[in-house]
Amino acid sequence: MFREDAFADEVVLITGATGGIGRATARLMDRCGADVAITGRNAEKLSELDSELDGQVYAYRADLTNEEAREEFITGAREMLGNPTALVNSMGVGSGGTSVADLDQDAIDKLMEVNYTATALLTRDVYRGMREREAGAIVFVSSLSGLRGSKHYAPYDASKFAITGFAQSLAREAIEHNVRVNSVCPGWVDTPMATEMLREVAATEGRETETLLREARESIPSGRFTTPEEVANATAFLLSDAATNVIGESLKLSGGAVV
Repeated sequence: MFREDAFADEVVLITGATGGIGRATARLMDRCGADVAITGRNAEKLSELDSELDGQVYAYRADLTNEEAREEFITGAREMLGNPTALVNSMGVGSGGTSVADLDQDAIDKLMEVNYTATALLTRDVYRGMREREAGAIVFVSSLSGLRGSKHYAPYDASKFAITGFAQSLAREAIEHNVRVNSVCPGWVDTPMATEMLREVAATEGRETETLLREARESIPSGRFTTPEEVANATAFLLSDAATNVIGESLKLSGGAVV
């Protein structure tokens, strides 16, 4: 879909690179000639990804809810690869199966800290440099859950609504400095996190996980979940010169489930 040199001379920071979408995005950016900085919590998966990428790679295992870790990731990437020209915010945790009547503050705080607060603060730090240089592109990996709510997913949905709103607000500001900001909003993606979220809902409802997986697939007009590679392709489009006037969009990948 993209030329091997489509992102040559680009420095792309990718969070959540040990998850399915982040890993697929790192692989695609690498194949298209970008230098990539990758981070995630799982040291083994991060090392595996680092070893399979062919280009210049800065890999840093980190919990980005920690301010010092965020600073070290950005500084290390800049020192090794140069100033970031693109940022893909792919980090996030999932949660399902919780009735609003049973919510507790710890669960809400955990989701918001990772899915919103840490993402927003890392973006702030990268954006400062992009604004100064008047160049850059940022893509947030949000979700259809950041566009409409679903039963038993209230805390997760709220965290994704937060990041979608943050992206839209930043987009209006950032374009004044030639920095483009957009989001991708996939529905169900074929990743372990999606399966785990459905497992949690199944436990709450006293049903089988496989039943919910089947029903979820059958509810999608295309009849299947989106692949991580398809999300990566959409992300690459939004980062590319083909999308220079695409600003503040929330690009849905739903297989026709939401039109």
